[in-house]
Amino acid sequence: MTTPDALKALAALAQESRLAIYRLLVEHAPDGLAVGAIGEALGLPSATLSFHLKELAHAGLVTSRQAGRYIYYTPMLDTVTHLVNFLTENCCVASGGPCEAGPSRR
Repeated sequence: MTTPDALKALAALAQESRLAIYRLLVEHAPDGLAVGAIGEALGLPSATLSFHLKELAHAGLVTSRQAGRYIYYTPMLDTVTHLVNFLTENCCVASGGPCEAGPSRR
């Protein structure tokens, strides 16, 4: 992943509704959800939802597919995997030791 791609993905996720959309889609991977179901689950109006889905798609975080009258959105899990790898690729380089994850903060 390049720095511009990482910045695009981070910027897209740095908004409450877009992060909620992405997290909802992850719950329904790999099938994804119809646009109407996303809007209903998150209480987002169609115009707002459309804008946020466009931003997520532009950042390579979601993809869409037409199925009859419905459009389904699916998370691009590889993009987030590449983003995490990009963010941690220099982990512990200075110490020469293995990277260890800190305690989970759920």
